[in-house]
Amino acid sequence: MASRGHSPAYARKLVMGFVAGFIAVLLFHQPMLSVLAQAGFVKAGIYSMAPVGPLHVPQVISLSFWGGVWGVLFAAVEHRFPRGALYWVAALAFGAILPTLVAWFVVAPMKGLPMAGGWQANRMMTGLIINGAWGLGTALLFSLTRRIS
Repeated sequence: MASRGHSPAYARKLVMGFVAGFIAVLLFHQPMLSVLAQAGFVKAGIYSMAPVGPLHVPQVISLSFWGGVWGVLFAAVEHRFPRGALYWVAALAFGAILPTLVAWFVVAPMKGLPMAGGWQANRMMTGLIINGAWGLGTALLFSLTRRIS
């Protein structure tokens, strides 16, 4: 008998996590960034088609791909989240905290950018808010995929 980590059902769960995370960037992360930009809280390009290296894919596709990667991690750990209303709080916290910390302290320095948005409060809050929206969106889309599977 296959272990849980190698079962077809678990592999399907991880794929659905990728799909949910990818789409959540398009339906939750980017619209929330748009709301913040429209409110004058941050200057940002929404659904940017500007190429980013090293593959020179549009920025929104790169963001969506990484949203999918985070979605795989989400799918792998969400069974540990509490149930009921606290599930959504955990999904929000997962999205707001984990990807944001990695963006601040790993990705930004790799790109030669200041850590944590240069410690500017509005830039820091933007990361927490848009990634929190991604977390909620991923949870919603992931739960929908589980209902149709």
